Amino acid sequence: MITRRLFSGAALAAAVAAGVGLMPAVAMAETAIKFTLDWKFEGPAAGFLLALDKGYFKAEGLDVTIDSGNGSVEAIPRVATGAYQMGFGDINSVIKFLDEDPTQKVKAVMMVYERPTFAVVGRKSLGVTEDPKSLEGKRLGAPPPDGAFAQWAAFKQAAKIDDSGIKIESIGFPVREPVLAKGDVDAVFGFAFSVILNLKAQGIADEDIATILMAENGLNLYGNSVLVNSDFAAENPEAVKGFLKALAKGFADAVANPEEGVAAVLTRNETLNADIEKQRLDMANAMNIKTPYVVENGFGGVDMARLSASIETLKISMGLKGNVKAEQIFDASFLPAKEERMLP
Repeated sequence: MITRRLFSGAALAAAVAAGVGLMPAVAMAETAIKFTLDWKFEGPAAGFLLALDKGYFKAEGLDVTIDSGNGSVEAIPRVATGAYQMGFGDINSVIKFLDEDPTQKVKAVMMVYERPTFAVVGRKSLGVTEDPKSLEGKRLGAPPPDGAFAQWAAFKQAAKIDDSGIKIESIGFPVREPVLAKGDVDAVFGFAFSVILNLKAQGIADEDIATILMAENGLNLYGNSVLVNSDFAAENPEAVKGFLKALAKGFADAVANPEEGVAAVLTRNETLNADIEKQRLDMANAMNIKTPYVVENGFGGVDMARLSASIETLKISMGLKGNVKAEQIFDASFLPAKEERMLP
C-alpha cells in the first residue's frame, strides 16, 4: 500500500469547525524507492533515466532515486537485503540465489532483456570467429561477477565446445577490454553491447571483432529483469505497479527517441561519447529489448514455460538443486496491461 499522509477524519472535522480553509489538494507523501542499476550509466540505462527525468515516476506518486551498479549479479543482494527496494539484475542469477535459499526476499517483476546480452567477444586476429568452436584452445578473460561467464558451463555444452584446452583467466571489469585489446587474452565474457563498443574505444577495428552471442548458439535463457524486495512489494503493491507503469513509458521513449535517451545518460556522465552510447542503446534495443516476442506480446512479460525450461538449463550451468519453480521467480501481477507495454 502506498504510504500517504492524509488528514484523519477527526482532524478534518476540526478544521471545518474552526473554519480553516483547506488547500484544494492535500499534499501527498511520495513513496520513496531506491533503485540500483546493474552497471554504470550507459546507453542501455536510458529507459530508466527517461522515466525519472520526464516525471513518469513522480506522476505515480513515487520518489525514485537511481544508482549505478557493479554487475548484474551484485544487484541481487542489494535488493534482497532491502538496501534497495528495487533493482535491475540477471534473472538467471536470481534463480541461483533463490535456489540456494528460497527465503531470500527478492523476485523478478518485469523482463527487460527478453534475450540475454550474454556473449563471448574475441578478436579475429587472435583466431576467434563467430563459431563457438573457435574458442577451443584459447585464453578467455572472465570477470567473476559477470552474468555471461556464469553461463559458461551450459553454453559450452549447448555449443558443443571442447574446453579441455581452454584457459580461463580471472580479470576485473575495468581491465576487461584493455586486456583483450593488448592481446593478453583471445576473448572475454560480457554483455555484447558493452564489450564491442568498449573494444572499439580501445582502437580495435570492427572487422577484427568477433561476437559469439550465446542466445544464437543454443542458450535459450532470459536476461536482466527488474527486481523487487518481496517485503516491500507486499507492503506497497500499488507503488510497484506504478513503478512498472512508468518504466514501460520510459523504455517506449528510449526506443522511439534514442537520442533523447542518450542525452539523459550523458547528464549523469559527461565523459561519455554520445555517438558510442547511441550505438550501445541501438544494439540493446535491437538485440535484447525490442525482440520479436516483445513486438507481439508487449514489453516486460515472460513465457512461463520458457522460464521453467531455463531453470532446467541452469541446473547444468549453475548446479541448481531444484529448490525453486518459475512461479517463485517471476511475478507478473504487477505489470501494466499489455496495451500499456507495447513498444513503438
